[in-house]
Amino acid sequence: MNNKDQQDVPTIYWRIDEWFPDLSPETRTRLKAYHEELLKFNRTLTLISPKTVFVADAVHFADSILASRTIQRSNPKIDKITDVGSGNGFPGMVFAILYPQIQVTLLDIDQKKCEFLKHLASHLKLSNVTVENKNVESLPENSLQYAMARGFANISRTILSCRKVMQKGGAFYHLKSEEWGIEVGEIPTQLCSIWTPSLVGEYKLPVGAVKFSVVKTDKIA
Repeated sequence: MNNKDQQDVPTIYWRIDEWFPDLSPETRTRLKAYHEELLKFNRTLTLISPKTVFVADAVHFADSILASRTIQRSNPKIDKITDVGSGNGFPGMVFAILYPQIQVTLLDIDQKKCEFLKHLASHLKLSNVTVENKNVESLPENSLQYAMARGFANISRTILSCRKVMQKGGAFYHLKSEEWGIEVGEIPTQLCSIWTPSLVGEYKLPVGAVKFSVVKTDKIA
C-alpha cells in the first residue's frame, strides 16, 4: 500500500477513554474488546450501518453509555432489565458492562445476532448477561418490570407489543432523538389509559450538537 492509499483509508476512531476518563480500567477494556468484536462480526452480520463503522465510538458506544447512565440515575433500584430488540447489543450490552451488579437480558428474534451476543457475553466474561432468541410478545404475561430499547420501534408500537408482558408499575425506557414529543403525541388514546410517558433526561454526544433523549413509559394499569 502506497502513501496515497494509506491517506485514503478513513480512521476508525476510539475516543471512549478520552471522553469518559472516570470509567474503570476493567470497564474500558471490555468496551474496547466489544468494539473490536463488533467490527469483526459486522463484516458478515451487518450489525451496524457502514456509515457508522468509523465513528461507532460516538454513535453507538458513547450514546449507549450516556443513555445507560441516564436510566440508572433516574432509577437506582433497577436490579434487572431487558433490552428489547437488542440485535447488536446497544444499549443492553453496554449497560451490562457499566453495571455488573444488574442482571441484563438481551432479547432479539434474529438467531445469528443472538449467537453474536452470546459470544460477546462469553468473550467479555459478563456473568450478568442472558441472551434470549424470542419475540417480546411471546414472553410470559407480567414477566417484565423494566425494559429498554434503541431503534426497536416507535413508542406506540413498542408499548402495544409489551402491554401484556410488562407488569403494572413497570417502566419501559425508550432511547429517542430530540423529536421524541412527536412519537408521544402519536400514542393512541386507549394506550394512554395504560401508559404514562415522561422525559427522563436529555444528552448530547461528545461530538456534534444533536440532542438525544430517554423517554420513560410507566405502565399504570
